[in-house]
Amino acid sequence: MDQLLLETLRVVTLPTTTNFRGVTFREVALIHGEYGWGEFSPFLEYDDAESAPWLACAIEAATQPRPQLYRTHVAINGTIPALNEVQDLERVINSFPGVKTFKVKVGTDVSEDLHRLELVRTLRPNATIRVDVNGLLSVDEAEKFINSIGDVEYVEQPCATIEELRELKKRVDVKIVGDEVLRKAKDPFSLDLSNAVDYLMLKVQPLGGIKRAHKLAEHHNLPVVVSSALESAVGINYGLILAASFEGMGFDCGLGTGSLLAKNVAELPIVDGKIAISDVTPNFDGLDVSADRFEWWKNRIMRTAELLK
Repeated sequence: MDQLLLETLRVVTLPTTTNFRGVTFREVALIHGEYGWGEFSPFLEYDDAESAPWLACAIEAATQPRPQLYRTHVAINGTIPALNEVQDLERVINSFPGVKTFKVKVGTDVSEDLHRLELVRTLRPNATIRVDVNGLLSVDEAEKFINSIGDVEYVEQPCATIEELRELKKRVDVKIVGDEVLRKAKDPFSLDLSNAVDYLMLKVQPLGGIKRAHKLAEHHNLPVVVSSALESAVGINYGLILAASFEGMGFDCGLGTGSLLAKNVAELPIVDGKIAISDVTPNFDGLDVSADRFEWWKNRIMRTAELLK
């Protein structure tokens, strides 16, 4: 990694508004280059190998020109964490003004999941609903769950493996989206996704940047939807650029997760269910991590950069 890039490094901590699958804050590393800011924010438990595509994406964002864009605004979905109190759900839903699609996190407790879906449908009866299981169910569990949730646009990663997804598709009619099965694969180009998933979830950091995400979409030849990995405004904006770089985008994208952060380095307001692509200039006031955390991230970046050579 270029030393000049490393000299621009800033690391911030961003608290979340609620517990999001065990996450109550996000530490985010940002670097600046000729084409703006890039974000490196693999979750703290990820090893260097899994973090490598995230760093490749940050470097691409900072050093490469933007691709051709087909829209200036991207329609988004609202993301509903594992909450079951009406007032909590109302607060989260209201943080997505004008949004017409909601992705509900499920997979840890069936009764609570079904109750959450019922509450979301009550609060937004005309919304399109999709669910995200994060690969937590067995084939039998997923079949039973899918048959009990009513009409949904799609189910994201109901089971962990391609073999399980392929078996599940024999049993259910719902559309299935592959997420972890793609982004956690050692070689996502070698996967045979036939008869396993209907759509691909693209997340720009875990997949190594915009160019590589496009290559994967072209290789697997499936419709795509773009989502985030709970990034700062810098990473979200790069995800918006990815979404806008597809001429055809038939889905609301999961890029509104900035609403789940209590603080951020910039604002990307949701207006009428869409977010505008912008040139993000971070505001670091009060967000920098401690000196030891900064060194931790700097060392992590230098180790990970060795894997990109």
